[in-house]
Amino acid sequence: MRSIHSRLLLAASVVLAAFLGLGAVALDRAFRDSAENALQTQLMAQVYALLGAADTDPQGRMRLPETLPDPRFSNPASGLYAQVSGEQGGYRWHSPSAVGRKLPMPGSIPSGQPHFVYLPTEDPLYLLGYSLLWEDDAGAEIAYLFVVAESASGLQQRVAAFRKTIVLWLGGAAVILLLVQGAVLRWGLKPLREVALDLRMIETGARARLEGEYPRELRRLTDGINSMIQHGEASRDRYRNSLGDLAHSLKTPLAVLQGAAEGGDPQMLREAVTEQVPRMNDIVQYQLKSAAAAGRGAGLTHKTLVRPVIDRLVGTLQKVYRDKSVNCLCTVADDVRFPAEQGDLLECLGNVLENAFKYARTTVTISLEPGAEKLPAAEVCLCVADDGPGIPVAVRERVLRRGERADQQMPGQGIGLSVASGIMRLYGGDLDIDESELGGARIVIRMPGRHSTD
Repeated sequence: MRSIHSRLLLAASVVLAAFLGLGAVALDRAFRDSAENALQTQLMAQVYALLGAADTDPQGRMRLPETLPDPRFSNPASGLYAQVSGEQGGYRWHSPSAVGRKLPMPGSIPSGQPHFVYLPTEDPLYLLGYSLLWEDDAGAEIAYLFVVAESASGLQQRVAAFRKTIVLWLGGAAVILLLVQGAVLRWGLKPLREVALDLRMIETGARARLEGEYPRELRRLTDGINSMIQHGEASRDRYRNSLGDLAHSLKTPLAVLQGAAEGGDPQMLREAVTEQVPRMNDIVQYQLKSAAAAGRGAGLTHKTLVRPVIDRLVGTLQKVYRDKSVNCLCTVADDVRFPAEQGDLLECLGNVLENAFKYARTTVTISLEPGAEKLPAAEVCLCVADDGPGIPVAVRERVLRRGERADQQMPGQGIGLSVASGIMRLYGGDLDIDESELGGARIVIRMPGRHSTD
């Protein structure tokens, strides 16, 4: 069963049916017990009525009259029967209604205590036995046993009528509750249907993203979907731009090679190949880096431990720039996490740290921005600073664009900071350039989501 609505409706219906079924059984049992208790009281009242109508013989012994208070005792097969025995079997009496019927006599019954039982015979009976001591004129105590029985058909009919009433009322209530329950479930699951409808509209191009007022339970899901949609659009744009940029960038080197080949001078062709092939390789590598950064998902990311990535990069760069003996100071704690995929964080920090090592004189520092624990939950700041010449304010915005470099004397293609900035933008973050306390450049990587030690 793949439908949430059907699963919830089935589960709730089973629980409702079990609850109403148990309730019906409990009500039936309570009504039956109450009716049996009332019948026991009525039969005990009949015993008292017989005692009140009893007379005595010349010796003072108890004798029951022929005419009894309740006329049912006088009508054969009336459903109410009485039988009395005593004087150690010397006295037996039964009501006219019990002619041809022998009531079972209970065994030893304590005097003054009623004994009420149900007899599931061919004609079911409820029977009450009551034993008492009667004092005759001589002062002797004589034991008498009263047995009063009534047909169970009357009580069974009342119980059957009550059961029918229970079935009608509880059955009707169950139907109404099921209808209400279905309506409530449909209303409660309406936001999910709206999300599904909005997604279909996005698939058909009628809508760009999920824009409804969704409950807070679905907000994380819808925000994640919107983030993935936004990232997909950004990735698609970057792929499209990368193809166009690659074609445009290779156009000039290819033209140079074509011209050299058409010139017929082998020396000129060799020089053109030597010069243009590395340039073309740099262009291709850059476009591959850009495409890789765009292709990784940034919508629903895991948090990555920062310190292992930093240690790995610093170890590599200290080998590359071992002639400069750069001292790298990192104050980032071991348990700090960054809201980015490990590959993207490695690519971004790699470009930033490579620039820092390239231009630093003696020192590079890596830290969280001071006071980062007080920043809004939407910002996480990681800072990389060096004691190099720095980046002038006038060119800071320009160096974040592809192919732009502040220092034309140093080797490179001017793509490091632009790639890092582009990766951060994919995550909704940013990369800023500032002046460090060491006198050089200070690169601040801002990302959405507070740094965490979870």
